[in-house]
Amino acid sequence: MIADIPEAGCDEAGRGPLAGPVFAAAVILPHDFENEILNDSKQLTEAQRDMLRPIIESSAIAWAVAEVSAEEIDRINILNASILAMHRALAQLSVQPGHIIVDGNRFKPYIPPGGIMAVPHQTVVKGDGKYMSIAAASVLAKTYRDAYMRRLSEEYPAYGWDRNMGYPTPEHRKAIRQFGLTPYHRKTFRS
Repeated sequence: MIADIPEAGCDEAGRGPLAGPVFAAAVILPHDFENEILNDSKQLTEAQRDMLRPIIESSAIAWAVAEVSAEEIDRINILNASILAMHRALAQLSVQPGHIIVDGNRFKPYIPPGGIMAVPHQTVVKGDGKYMSIAAASVLAKTYRDAYMRRLSEEYPAYGWDRNMGYPTPEHRKAIRQFGLTPYHRKTFRS
């Protein structure tokens, strides 16, 4: 965070799965926020992520989670869908940021609703392990996406989404061969 300018960290979850949406989160944390456990969500256990989620939500100055559907992913590709999900999350923040930091090396300028200028941004490779706000966004995106995939698994139990979260595991690939694709599968991804 630069002085009194609110800085939002952004990250996504679900770029690689064969099924389900990609989720992204945007989080503005207080400049003095500290948590010894918070890190890139992929470095945390499910229990740690679940424990951190309410801490992040209650401590953040503002946070939001958004998604882009499998159908949209097929139409605009996964990179553009990931960026769109981040833009949607940023647009939902109750406090608009003056600066954005994004995990990874690709992002498109974000212009807030009703705005005329893009908010300055910086991409940071492995940023979810370097910046608390990006790590927090990583945790929110992952926990919200996992919960969504567990709900979808109740509708389509044969695919094991409650365990594989839509990723291309042998179990998931076998179910696709046996039962075909669902409306939640990304048709442009190789199964």
